[in-house]
Order: sequence, then C-alpha cells, then structure tokens
Amino acid sequence: MSHRVTANASVTIHLSKIRANAQAIRQKTGVDLIAVVKCDAYGCGAVAVADAIKGIVSGFYVFSAREAIAARLFEVTGKTTIAAVPDAQLTPSTLAAQRVRQAVWSIDMARHYKACSPVLSVDTGMQRFACPGREVRQLMSDFSFDEAFTHGVRPEHASELARIVNESTTTRIRLHAAASALIDQPSCWLDATRPGLALYHDAITVRMPLTEVRASRGVVGYTRFSCEHHGVILAGYSHGLSLGPCLVNGRLQQIVEVGMQSSYVTLDPNDRAGDAVTLLGTDGSAMLSAADVAKAWKSTPQQVLVRLSSLGERSYDEPKLAASASSYQAPR
Repeated sequence: MSHRVTANASVTIHLSKIRANAQAIRQKTGVDLIAVVKCDAYGCGAVAVADAIKGIVSGFYVFSAREAIAARLFEVTGKTTIAAVPDAQLTPSTLAAQRVRQAVWSIDMARHYKACSPVLSVDTGMQRFACPGREVRQLMSDFSFDEAFTHGVRPEHASELARIVNESTTTRIRLHAAASALIDQPSCWLDATRPGLALYHDAITVRMPLTEVRASRGVVGYTRFSCEHHGVILAGYSHGLSLGPCLVNGRLQQIVEVGMQSSYVTLDPNDRAGDAVTLLGTDGSAMLSAADVAKAWKSTPQQVLVRLSSLGERSYDEPKLAASASSYQAPR
C-alpha cells in the first residue's frame, strides 16, 4: 500500500495551451502529429488531453497498451494508438478492438500481434524495445509492415531509421522518429512527428499557500540555513518536491530546505500567510518553467511535470471539455 499523500496544492492544466502547442507543431512541420500521452499525459490527464487535441493529431503513443485502454482513447477520439512495450495480460484481439497497434521487434512478436497491425520499432542507438538494424531486413522480408519508427533524440537517429528501412524493403511505409528533441530539425520530420514534452510546454500551473511566515532569528531548520524572512509550505520529499526555485507575489524565491511533508521558502518582508507559492507556471509577469525547475533539481523537465502535477487535484481551464472526457472509466 502506498503511503504517499496529496499536498494541498492547486494543479491547473491549460488544455488551451496544449492544443495551441499541438497546432503550432502541426503547422510548423506539415506532417502528421502522433501525440505522446504516456504516464497519464505527463500528469495532465490523458483523457482530457486527447479529447482536447483529437482534431489536430493523427494518433497517440503510450508506453503500455493498458494506458490507452484505461483512457479509452479510441472511444474518446476515434484515433489509433501505438503501444511501446507489450503487456502479456492483454490479447491481440483486445488491442485490435481498442485500435491499439503494438510495437514489435522480432518475427515472433510480429506474428503474435498480427491481429492488431503491429508497428516495427527499429533500434538506432537506444538499445531497448527495438529491432537491431542488422536484423531489420530479415524481419521485413518475413512480415509485411506499413509503419516503422525509432526512439530518436539526435538527427542521426532519424536518418539511420530511413536508411535501414529503405535498404530493407522497396515498399513505401510510414516512418517517424522526431520526438520533442527533434521538432526543430526538418530533416527528422519524415512522415510524422511524435512529440511528448513539447505538447505540455507551459501548460501546467502548480500553486500552494504559505502556511507560516516568519522573520528569521539566526539559523533556521534542520540544515541551519540563513535568510531574513522565511515561510513554510505543506509539501516535502514524500510528495516529490526538491530544493529549487519558486515564485511568491511575482518575485523569484527559493525552496531552501525540504522535509518529509513540509518545506521552507525564502520570502520578502511583505509576504503573508495564505499568499500563493507558485512551484510551476506564471505569477504576474514572472514565469517558472519546467526547464527552470529541472536545472535546479538536476533532473529533466519530464520528471518535473510528472512529479509536480501529482501534488494536488487537477482542474482544467476548459472544465466542460474535461468533465466530458472524465466520464470515461477504465473497463473491468
């Protein structure tokens, strides 16, 4: 049983921003967009996100087919989903009924998932969940694919995918390699892009109130830090919080000590208990991005989004859309 509890934070998901990000990527590249909605759309809510962008994207990508089925992506959007790794408890016929196409990287996998039109995953450097390049020709001669992709983070990954596939078959098939890291590389767009992080850029705001505010007297806390004024928020490392920047009343401040369920924040003299501490997003004219927080955490923006989005109950800037999407429940 998990003992992790939700902090008293407000987590606002800006579906309008996610839709604008998707539209911008689609217009920029001029090719299909396959939206990555794994891990509950990076904490934004896969059902609501999929419903918000269903008119822009050509399909979706998840880690496990179970995610697509739980979110009922096909019922919500009418679009297909690619699942990166297989789930032995889900049959090919179940996937086919939910329009989930399993990624495969061996002839045995391809034959097993034939009923759900599997997609070929090609290894161009990650060395996981993909067919080694030297084996692709044989695999494509044994099984007919209409789509192939690779997990690419560098331009050479996209070019290697195209080279391997083009040398392995004379049949023209759909190729995609461009995750968020390659969205600015036109040579990598191929037939579709597959962004994740880029969809959620500046789309989450996380805030929580100051519980206490004090003028500091000497050193403070377990770590004996020093500052003139400090406050306390009710979130700590048990909630996924780390040392780093925050915003209070439009000014940059710091989370200077993180306890199990509470943390210390530096303040200015005019800050008061009940004022909002922004952990992610905008506060007045100031902005704190996932990249800003990730730098301080020595982490990644993806980790920041997933961790901070779990601090409280989600709300949406388009509540009618989110309420409609949330009516779908995972099948038993």
